[in-house]
Amino acid sequence: MTPAVSGPPLRNEQQTEHQQARPHSVDSCSLIPCKLDGVSETMLWTLYDRACEARRPDGILADPHSVRICNAIDYDFQRHFGEPVGSFAARAVKIDQLLKQWLERHPNGLIVSLGEGLETQAHRVDNGQMRWVTVDLPAAIELRQHFLPSSERFRHVAASVFEPGWIEEIEPGPDLFIVVQGLFMYLEPEAVRRLFIKITEHFPGAEIAFDIIPRWFSQLTLWGVMQTPHYRLPPMPWGINSDEIAARLRGWSSAIAALSVLEYRVPRGWPKITEDLFRMNPLTRGHLPCLVHAEVRHH
Repeated sequence: MTPAVSGPPLRNEQQTEHQQARPHSVDSCSLIPCKLDGVSETMLWTLYDRACEARRPDGILADPHSVRICNAIDYDFQRHFGEPVGSFAARAVKIDQLLKQWLERHPNGLIVSLGEGLETQAHRVDNGQMRWVTVDLPAAIELRQHFLPSSERFRHVAASVFEPGWIEEIEPGPDLFIVVQGLFMYLEPEAVRRLFIKITEHFPGAEIAFDIIPRWFSQLTLWGVMQTPHYRLPPMPWGINSDEIAARLRGWSSAIAALSVLEYRVPRGWPKITEDLFRMNPLTRGHLPCLVHAEVRHH
């Protein structure tokens, strides 16, 4: 029997028992073709990083769904993205921790994840009661539905994050957490500002977590930096240093009740050594990717 779900309801919610999420097996002889480009293709990059980390005996992330999906997609991950460093896995671990802590206080809460692609976070933090809504573009949702079918508690909304429909379906309240992982950096600064303000205006009492990249890395992508000889990073117009973000967000919205900047660290190797050197220098400490966790003031 499906457990009753409380917390902020989804308006016009229609769900059936047969939609309950279950493992989706894929024959190894029939890999799923995946023709994505631009920003949409980055969902494969983050998937690959998480899956490779999850395969490691010393990995920092347990993520069998990412391994399963990565194994089932017909795509040359290593040719495009090179050797994984675990940075996206580290980011996922930190957000997982935030969500698990929040779910201890809001076990029946609703988590809305914007532009998450093939992120499997919902399954990693699931407590059997919470609900999850994924909002992403139709092509991303179609691929996600194949591997991570929607269910009574896990719902997919095929829409741009700028369309008002998804906001209108979510009932505001304190039992709401909004995750914006790997999205804001691909938007123009003014688009980020508008979306952030819209979220804080429509969802008093909610919490929001998102990641940022530093200015120097944003500039590299605008210059067309190559990840490998076969993959050019898409432009990431919005970069901001971690020591600037608090003032920027409070300048955008007076509705922020609390705000914290959280580090996440690559687990090993030369990338870890490089990050550690950045953190040791006061001049570069604020020039690394990080997470932002904000609480929206109650009306």
